[in-house]
Amino acid sequence: MTRADLLTVLPEALLALAALAALMWGVFGGKDRLALPILWATAALLAALAVWIAAAGEGARTAFGGLFVDDAFARFAKVVLLAAAAAVLAMAAGVLGRRGLLRFEFPVLVALAALGMMMMVSAGDLMALYMGLELQSLALYVIAAMRRDSVRSTEAGLKYFVLGALASGLMLYGASLAYGFAGTTGFAGILEALAAGETPLGLLFGLVFLLAGLSFKVSAVPFHMWTPDVYEGAPTPVTAFFATAPKVAAMALIARLVHDAFGPAGHDWRQVVALLAVASMFLGAVAGIGQRDFKRLMAYSSIGHMGFALVGLAAGSATGVQTMLVYLAIYATMNVGVFAFILAMEREGRHLTDLASLGLLARREPTAALALMILLFSLAGVPPLLGFFAKYGVLLAAVEADMAWLALAGVIASVISAFYYIRIVYLMYFGDEGEGLDGAMTPAQKTLLVVTAAVMVAGIVNLFGIEAPAAAAAQALVR
Repeated sequence: MTRADLLTVLPEALLALAALAALMWGVFGGKDRLALPILWATAALLAALAVWIAAAGEGARTAFGGLFVDDAFARFAKVVLLAAAAAVLAMAAGVLGRRGLLRFEFPVLVALAALGMMMMVSAGDLMALYMGLELQSLALYVIAAMRRDSVRSTEAGLKYFVLGALASGLMLYGASLAYGFAGTTGFAGILEALAAGETPLGLLFGLVFLLAGLSFKVSAVPFHMWTPDVYEGAPTPVTAFFATAPKVAAMALIARLVHDAFGPAGHDWRQVVALLAVASMFLGAVAGIGQRDFKRLMAYSSIGHMGFALVGLAAGSATGVQTMLVYLAIYATMNVGVFAFILAMEREGRHLTDLASLGLLARREPTAALALMILLFSLAGVPPLLGFFAKYGVLLAAVEADMAWLALAGVIASVISAFYYIRIVYLMYFGDEGEGLDGAMTPAQKTLLVVTAAVMVAGIVNLFGIEAPAAAAAQALVR
């Protein structure tokens, strides 16, 4: 490893060292007695790394012979996923303690998962891709089942592990096919093999298997089956993490793979991505209608939203990638706010997630109800909120790429899915008053809920300037 390599991977190296130091501190310093300081220190570190990477210079660098790529695209994705991870840790601090789940291992595993995600979005080789993906996945398998006295949490962890292992097998088989027909695992080498002449059929099969394995990570249909059960069974802070940072990382990895390694085969992979997008948008829209559990509903919401993000990717252009990145940033912000509210849903010390408990919430908690309403309308894509412009961007990119049928499908799916978001608003303002909720929000939860809702309104002016870095990120990827 050269000095240049070390400087390129310095944020990842610091996060890895910090995670190991936190692990040693927790083991030898009193275990769970230090859980809260470790959690806040990890959240602060993740936020600091996001600021550092956002302020990094322009240009692209590689390390370890092309295995690791540090460019504008990777930096944009890292900032979003690190900020989301830090926000989830901050709003989970008080909740974990009240519910007896405050273990020092939780922030350590979140840090290791974030490290894997950073490796994923900077992968320049199939081996680096797999290393990052598995580091993230192994950490997520553990935290999904961290509530050991709960059958549902154990079931969620087991389902995620078994189906995740299947997805990893599909991905490895695809990587082996790609290596066999391209003669290399490097993205640049695969790109050269495709540009040299007619695309080998075996290489296309490898791409399909790779996309199948990665689609599991973003909950794209038909690889979504784990999502509702895991979202419902896992502890709510874990579900909040699942719904934000890993989705951003996996979508960025798919974009990196198809453009950096399989760019010349765009006509082939765009069809596959468009099919995944349509299926995800409609299943997320239709299946969410019958849900009465808030966490399961957010699972189907995430499936649908990943479908919209895939629409931008299916466009196959720099504009499509730019709109996809903007969409992911807005999606992560909306989900942080919604889960900040879900974490505070309690009655008599019991955590509730059924929608009926929200009846006439606006009378008791008018500020929280208003903020949640704004976030839900934004998720539905109601103008003029930021969620509308996110959907408009990816649909416009599809139209510009001569895929108007895909944009039309997105509009129809968005209208259908609006039903279950509006139903929650109806319950909060006009529903039947039941026993209600009596849990108090922590300062971090209240702040994140109000701030994210304010962002959905104020961001319509200039998207807080994220369009320019998203455009630079897209140009770095699509050449």
